[in-house]
Amino acid sequence: MSDTATEANHRLQSYRRLFDLTGKTALVLGAASGIGKASAEALAALGATLICADRNKDGVEETAADLRAAGRAEAHVVDAGSAHDIRSLAEKIATRHPRLHVALTTPAVHVRKLMLDYTDEEYDRVANLNLRGTFFFLRSFGRLMADQGGGSLIASSSVRATTLEPGLAIYGATKAGIIQMVRGLASEVGRYGVRVNAIVPSIVETPLIEPLKARPKIFEALAAHTVFNRWSQPSEVAAAVAFLASDAASYITGTALLVDGGWTAIDGPPTGLTVTHRE
Repeated sequence: MSDTATEANHRLQSYRRLFDLTGKTALVLGAASGIGKASAEALAALGATLICADRNKDGVEETAADLRAAGRAEAHVVDAGSAHDIRSLAEKIATRHPRLHVALTTPAVHVRKLMLDYTDEEYDRVANLNLRGTFFFLRSFGRLMADQGGGSLIASSSVRATTLEPGLAIYGATKAGIIQMVRGLASEVGRYGVRVNAIVPSIVETPLIEPLKARPKIFEALAAHTVFNRWSQPSEVAAAVAFLASDAASYITGTALLVDGGWTAIDGPPTGLTVTHRE
């Protein structure tokens, strides 16, 4: 092989290594199911050691057990809406692991109800987990990563941060707030080598949406809001998480990465006009 060809090969291999998480440690809060579980699987597949956390004890232990076959994984029972639980988890990780390279949070709750009918308790339930919980996560793990001099923080927002319909105002407000917190923290911890980003999914096919499948008109109407006319799979969102976690995203921070199937690119469902396609 010529020197030129060798150099080209090295450059190509360096791009592959950007996505490799071997030797890195990643925390996934919300690892028992859905996007969190799929993200834990994606990060483990790329070589990371996983710290799985969730309030669902059986679910998080099952995820960690499944991942141990591919490498190291541990499980922690944590309430994502509790400042005490998040702070305690950060302290445990700082004590047990030399470094935390990636931290993702996914838990959220949604009460679909007209704003004028919302009770104080319902508002608190949604805001406390979605917004306060994300704040607790970003504060504790932002401190940890700033102290260690680097890392990738990833929060979970939603297209409902910018596109709404009746009954989604409070949920959407929390998801919009998450994006602003991500931007703010990114501006504050960048000097320490810490990146902070958000994923912004639209509709994701998880076990939680099974009741919607029993109402096919609604299920299909939501799918039609995307240019692909389908719901996303958790693995498709997890792939975006893996990218933001990796060195391939080393110059990306303060960003809200859309994984929405074109939901926010179009104004409502496609019209059904035929596009002439030529080879």
